[in-house]
Amino acid sequence: MTHGLVNRLLLDLGPVPTDAFLITATTKAGIDNLELLCRGYPAHAQDILLSSIPDMISEKLGMRAGGINISASCASSTVALARGAGLIAQGSTEAVLVCCVDLVTEFIFSGFSALKALSPIPCQPFDRNRQGLSLGEGAAALLLMSEERAKRENRRALGTIYGWGMANDASHITAPAKSGRGLVQAISQALRMAQKQPEEFTAINAHGTGTIYNDLMELTAFRHIFGQRKIPIYSVKGAVGHCLGAAGGIEVALGLEALSAQLVPPTAGLVTPMEEAIGQVSPEPVPRSGDTLLSTNSGFGGINAALVLGS
Repeated sequence: MTHGLVNRLLLDLGPVPTDAFLITATTKAGIDNLELLCRGYPAHAQDILLSSIPDMISEKLGMRAGGINISASCASSTVALARGAGLIAQGSTEAVLVCCVDLVTEFIFSGFSALKALSPIPCQPFDRNRQGLSLGEGAAALLLMSEERAKRENRRALGTIYGWGMANDASHITAPAKSGRGLVQAISQALRMAQKQPEEFTAINAHGTGTIYNDLMELTAFRHIFGQRKIPIYSVKGAVGHCLGAAGGIEVALGLEALSAQLVPPTAGLVTPMEEAIGQVSPEPVPRSGDTLLSTNSGFGGINAALVLGS
């Protein structure tokens, strides 16, 4: 149930300003309740609506500035973070709470199964023998603040969002454009906004689903942006699964921790790297100094989103 996952998310969440704007990210909200209703069982029908997530969290935290939900497929929480950073940058608010959550339900499982996108074994991002993705479920909460307010409230910053970009390749309802043109456009926008050069990046957190077309598309896009420079690339989905609309938020939190620890996380499941990934993807953590991370996510409908993060 979505309520249970949200309650676990908020359990250890520190104090949140009640005047912060709320942005939630989910692809299917409480779709498990629709399954129950269709079978004639008692269910929370209201939870099926995407708007139920911001309403639920606002009530639990006593937030009064309103909120919206963003459903942009598997890039939902990356888009939500970009939107929150944009609201702060344009002076519309000083604080934004981004909460992302998605469940594994029968509806989700059967949908990906029908697409023949699921791996029979734990997924192997960027592996030559990859067979598909592994579903995961999870949630994350990230509080964004203007630098001035964070200093005023004596809050320790985990990192900074320097730039963001979004684009749609308009190629196919589920498959990405093989050229990676949408992701290239999103990354290019993010780099221009952040005023960062390709050589300044410590690592790339890739979407890395372990599907045939996604992994190849990403490597094609990264090569277009970064040329022959072998920037370390990693995917956490071999360890935590694909958390759908929550993936980007979880990956940003892990990415900031990785920058703090000066480590490139391992790509779990990797055994034999794709030829295009040799020298850039590792099944072991790699020490790496630097303070700039590129984090990308892509999703059905051709959506692509990128964030430039700094420690």
